[in-house]
Amino acid sequence: MPATPTRSKLGLLAALGLAQLLIGLDYNIVFVALPDIAGLGFSPQTLQWVVSAYAIAFGGFLLLFGRLTDALGRRRMFAVGLSLFALGSAFGTIAVGEWMLIAGRGIQGLGGAALAPSTLALLSVGFREGAERNRALGVWGAAGSAGMVLGSILGGVLTDAWGWRAIFAVNIPLIALIAALTAIAVPADDGHPRLRGLDAPGAILTTASAILLVTGLTLSAESGWTAPATLLCLGLGLAAIVVMLFVESRTGNPLLDLGMFRNRHLATGTASTFLFMAGFGATAYFLTLYLQDTRGLGPAVTGLAFVIPCLGVLLGTTAGARLATRYGLRTALVSGQIIGLLGVTGFARFVRADTEWVTLVALTLVFSLGQGIVFTTMFATATTGVDESAQGYAGGLATAGQQIGGAIGLALLIALTSAVSSPQLTTAMMGIAVIIALGLGVALLVPRTAAVAPQ
Repeated sequence: MPATPTRSKLGLLAALGLAQLLIGLDYNIVFVALPDIAGLGFSPQTLQWVVSAYAIAFGGFLLLFGRLTDALGRRRMFAVGLSLFALGSAFGTIAVGEWMLIAGRGIQGLGGAALAPSTLALLSVGFREGAERNRALGVWGAAGSAGMVLGSILGGVLTDAWGWRAIFAVNIPLIALIAALTAIAVPADDGHPRLRGLDAPGAILTTASAILLVTGLTLSAESGWTAPATLLCLGLGLAAIVVMLFVESRTGNPLLDLGMFRNRHLATGTASTFLFMAGFGATAYFLTLYLQDTRGLGPAVTGLAFVIPCLGVLLGTTAGARLATRYGLRTALVSGQIIGLLGVTGFARFVRADTEWVTLVALTLVFSLGQGIVFTTMFATATTGVDESAQGYAGGLATAGQQIGGAIGLALLIALTSAVSSPQLTTAMMGIAVIIALGLGVALLVPRTAAVAPQ
C-alpha cells in the first residue's frame, strides 16, 4: 500500500474508525446467525468455537502484535491486519466444513490482534494529546461501539436475506474501502523494521498463557469448571503466567514490560478495559437472550432492536470526549461508570418478562450512555503519558485487557446465572453491576493530572 503525499487527518480518522468498526462488527455478527451456521455440521458442543476461535486468537496474540507494531511499523502492521481479516473472511464465506469456518474465525482474530494496537498507535501519534486526541478518540470509540451493535443488526438481517455466508462476505467491500483510505491518508513508517532484540521467550509465554486461559474459560462453558480439559488449560495458563513474570522481570528488553505499569495512566486504563469488557461487554449477550427467549422476538427484529443501545453508545462516546477535554479523564471515567451502574442496577431491579417497553428502552439508553463514555475515556487514559515509540505496545496492553476481560467476565456470569434460580437477566445484571462498581473504584485511582485543558 504505497503512501501518497496527500494525508489528511480526516482521511486518517476515517480509516482508523472504519478499522475499529470492522473489529467490533466481526465480534458480534455471528451470534444471531449461529443457529443457521449449525447446519454446516456443528454440534451444540462445538458450535461455540465459531465465537471462541476469534476471541482466543485475538486475545492470545495482542501483546506480541502490539510489540511488533512498534518494531515493524504502525502502517505495516495495519496492512497485515487488514490482509488477515480479508483472508479469514474469504475462508468463512466459502467454508465447506467445520474446520474451515473455525480456521477462518481464527484468522479474523489474528487480524483483529494486528489491527487493534496499530490502529490505536496511529491515532495516538496522529492527533495531539489533549482536545484533538479526545475528539478523535470519541469518533474512534463511536465507530467501534457502533460496529458491535451493527454486528448484531446485520447478523440477523443478512442471515434472513442471503444466508449466514453473507455475514463474512460483507467484510470484503469494507476492507477494500479501508485499504483505499490507507493508501491515501495513513502516513508511511519512519525507518526500517527492527526485529533485533525481540523477546522470543516472552512472546511465547505471554501468547501461550493468554491462549490457555481463554481456551480454559471457553471449555468451562462447554464441559464445566471441573472437567479435566478445563482444569488442565487453566492450570497450564496460570503456570505460564508465573513463569512469564519470572522471565520477564529478568529480561533486558521484555515483551511484557512490568515497569511500564508505573505509569498510573496505563495501569488504570488497562484495568478499566479489562473490567469494561467483563461487565459492559456482556450486556449484549444477555440482552439478546432476553429479547429472543423471554420476549419472543425473531433474529432480525432482535438485531434491529440494538439500534437503541447503539444510539446511547454514540451519544456516550461524544459526551466522553467532551467531558475528558473539559473536566479531565478521571472525572469523565468516573461519570461514565456511575451512569452505567445506575442503568444496569435499574435493569436488575425492574426488568422482568412483562416489563413495559418504554421502561426497557429508557434503562437501555442509560447504561449504554455510560458504556460509551467509559469506552472513549479508558483508552485515552491508557495512552496518556506514553512515549510515541511505545504507543503500539500500550494499545496492545489495553486491548488485551479488554479481550481477556470479556472472556473471563462472560464465563463467570454464565456460571453465576446457571447456579441460581432467579431469572437469568436479573442475575446477570446484578453480576455486571458488581463488575462496574469495581471499574468505578479503578476510575477513582486515575491521577488528577489526567485532566486536559481545552485547546
